[in-house]
Amino acid sequence: MRSPTLGLSVCLLGLWLCWGTPTWAQVLREPNQEQVLSQDELFNRLDGVQVLYLGEVHNRPQDQAAQLEILQQWYEQNPQLAIGLEMFERPQQPRIDQYLAGEISEAEFLELTEFETRWGFPWESYAPILRFAKAHNLPVLALNAPIEAIREVARGGFANLSPERLSDLPPVAEFDLDNQAYRQRLQELFDSYHQGHGSSDGFETFFKAQVLWDETMSYHVAQFLQTHPERAMVVIAGQGHILYGDGIPSRVERRLEEIEQLSLVFDPDPSLASSLERPLADIIWHHEDSPPDSPPD
Repeated sequence: MRSPTLGLSVCLLGLWLCWGTPTWAQVLREPNQEQVLSQDELFNRLDGVQVLYLGEVHNRPQDQAAQLEILQQWYEQNPQLAIGLEMFERPQQPRIDQYLAGEISEAEFLELTEFETRWGFPWESYAPILRFAKAHNLPVLALNAPIEAIREVARGGFANLSPERLSDLPPVAEFDLDNQAYRQRLQELFDSYHQGHGSSDGFETFFKAQVLWDETMSYHVAQFLQTHPERAMVVIAGQGHILYGDGIPSRVERRLEEIEQLSLVFDPDPSLASSLERPLADIIWHHEDSPPDSPPD
């Protein structure tokens, strides 16, 4: 979801992390207790994790730079990794495979995937991640639903999906529309964007389009892990798909049941509520140029 920057409250579950030059994040192990964790302690938390979600703001290059750093470090610990990317749509998977195999050049890859028009954010922010995958023979999975399918649902709900779109999507009958906290959060986003003038029908199709995104991505994460149980996956997506576990993580868990997952989001806006019962994420990463107001003692 190409959403604005989202955030956390003072009671978040996360991590204050020093990584090379100071990069701040925050952890809450027990109520009202915070502590600094080392890089080793962070990666100890990844031991046994099957999916690590990295929630970015798409137009913030330092998010993608941090993602590459995390990917490189985890690869040293566990070379059996795969990468799932929101930035590519399901029909583009053959082109990703061709690029990774060296069958097409990077320029051809960008042209054939229509990256500049379909994603719309700078290739150079994501290129190092794809180049790292290519250099180390890591599978890369296109996770996203085709933008045409999103537009069809946004205009008329699931019934408006044309038959040719359905082959790229999970069965619509499986979609979960019952998360009331997620619905409320998206309602507030919708109302804010429309300044209170959006219709209820407009919100319903908007909500279903978001669910289509989340269900499609979670479906393909789960499918890959079922067929490649030896691998762990780094999933890179916008924060809106990861916050509170509402978007992708809870839907992967619904499909796989026994799955060890960890979520990390980069420098969210401190306006969103978080609690021990409903944490914003497992880990919050604050970039060096935006340290928190009150570092831990």
